[in-house]
Amino acid sequence: MIKKANRNEVRKKKHLRVRAKVSGTSERPRLNVYKSNKHMYAQIIDDLTGHTLVSASTLDPELRDKVDGITKTEAAKMVGELAGRRAIEKGITEVIFDRSGYIYHGRVKEVAEGARQAGLQF
Repeated sequence: MIKKANRNEVRKKKHLRVRAKVSGTSERPRLNVYKSNKHMYAQIIDDLTGHTLVSASTLDPELRDKVDGITKTEAAKMVGELAGRRAIEKGITEVIFDRSGYIYHGRVKEVAEGARQAGLQF
């Protein structure tokens, strides 16, 4: 009998392969994206020190009221813009985009577009 592959397990394997090559530095940290069924999360991480420099999600107090009644892709774009604004405030202008094994489509793409609109460069 053929077993169907668990999509999240496949995604995690892809993410590990990418993470073997992609690492954020203090000059160019990594913009990591995670999506759950309801929410979207974005973190800007310095992998050398292991610190999260900036984070944003649909659960943030700034966005929590705004995301009610809009689509998840629109909310993802708002998360990207918020993460980008917070990064610019901290002096971060360039990042490496880490899509965490997700395909670059839909909500993941909107986070990237929102961060670019806020002024981040990939």
